[in-house]
Amino acid sequence: MAQSVEPADPVNAVIAWSGAEVATGWTPAEGIVGLPILLKDNIETRDMPTTAGSLALVNNAPGRDAPVAARLRAAGAVIVGKANLSEWANIRSTNSISGWSAVGGQTLNLYDPLRTPCGSSSGSAAAVAAGIVPAAIGTETNGSIVCPASVNGVVGFKPTVGLVSRTHIVPISHSQDTAGPITRTVEDAAIVLTAIAGSDPMDAVTAEADARKVDYRAALDAGSLSGARIGVMRFLVGSFSAETQAVFEASLQAMRDAGAELVEITDGPDMRAVGAAQLTVLLTELKVGLNAYLASTDPEQVPTRTLAEIIAFNAAEPRETVLFGQELFLQAEATGGLDDAAYVAARQSSLRMSGVEGIDRMIADHRLVALVAPTTSRAWTSDPADDDRGQGSSSTLAAVAGYPHLTVPMGADRGMPVGISFMAGAWDDATVLSLGYAFEQKAMARRAPSSAPAF
Repeated sequence: MAQSVEPADPVNAVIAWSGAEVATGWTPAEGIVGLPILLKDNIETRDMPTTAGSLALVNNAPGRDAPVAARLRAAGAVIVGKANLSEWANIRSTNSISGWSAVGGQTLNLYDPLRTPCGSSSGSAAAVAAGIVPAAIGTETNGSIVCPASVNGVVGFKPTVGLVSRTHIVPISHSQDTAGPITRTVEDAAIVLTAIAGSDPMDAVTAEADARKVDYRAALDAGSLSGARIGVMRFLVGSFSAETQAVFEASLQAMRDAGAELVEITDGPDMRAVGAAQLTVLLTELKVGLNAYLASTDPEQVPTRTLAEIIAFNAAEPRETVLFGQELFLQAEATGGLDDAAYVAARQSSLRMSGVEGIDRMIADHRLVALVAPTTSRAWTSDPADDDRGQGSSSTLAAVAGYPHLTVPMGADRGMPVGISFMAGAWDDATVLSLGYAFEQKAMARRAPSSAPAF
């Protein structure tokens, strides 16, 4: 059974243990074999419940491994537990709190417990930052890997949608969902990605994965920045804090020093239009996907069988709504399905704006191999009067297009870690990882938190 962790715990990252020992002294030289790893608690494992942080799923233990978990085990990794997350991966409410779930409580940021761990893969990033494990699996629909990785000072990689199976992962969007690694280093991320990438007959979007995947660790090249034309997404940079922008400028200089040719891009897609279309897509696909997932669970373990029944459960369970409501769930329940004209138009326009007329156009027009921007600014507080609100984000274009996105630590903003984002076109995962690896080796910017709790 899942073990709740009190919100006062300094990290509150791990909410269930498989009973496996956390190995000490693991190094990348050993590859995936023996790697202790945590999985976000929306990914099924045969030996632990999978709750998505919701009390409605607290007994959800169908005894099956998601293909991601099965691939890790087959490669020799040791799944040691589940990590807390923002409940329902941050899709329940417009006012949801990153890192909080009714099952796991509040995950904290080790660099400053008064600031957000971001989400929704909060526990995965916090556990790696704390040194509990060298690697964890998160999931991302938009920002849920790269944001918590950035503000917790670790590496996070969102693969091309279709490279990694989503089967038996509690869904939001079949268009944008993917699992991916959160690790201490880019090399560790490449090791984990090599293990989890591959086709899955139960997930049609992965049909090309076996043909596209490579040994991502072997593809890393510390000299890959030399001669690389990389676009700087200036149309996004003004939304970040002044301190983060300063760190970003220093990072760009480090890339120039490593031989990169940087190209300024001031004209980008209409991000408000992309965001509006994306919301229609996510809410529509959430209802369809979650209803299908719930139908696949054991009704004795999960009596709530539809999104409508989850909404009713939450309304009747005070522990679920003590901090925020379920406005997005209600909006999703009102959607008209995958044949609805508004959904079809939104999906087409979001793909066009983010992909063909977004990342693809910028790369083609400027003859680039990748794009860069800050990932987000310093972790914000929950104080609405704090000037840390509104920190900017670079995750949306790659998320909506389904393209790879890597964040690597680049320095600090008021003492809080911040990351730099590398992204490129579909299936360019190896290129993105290699460029990020070269930057990481040049900058050596990661600083572990000054103290971490004993476990």
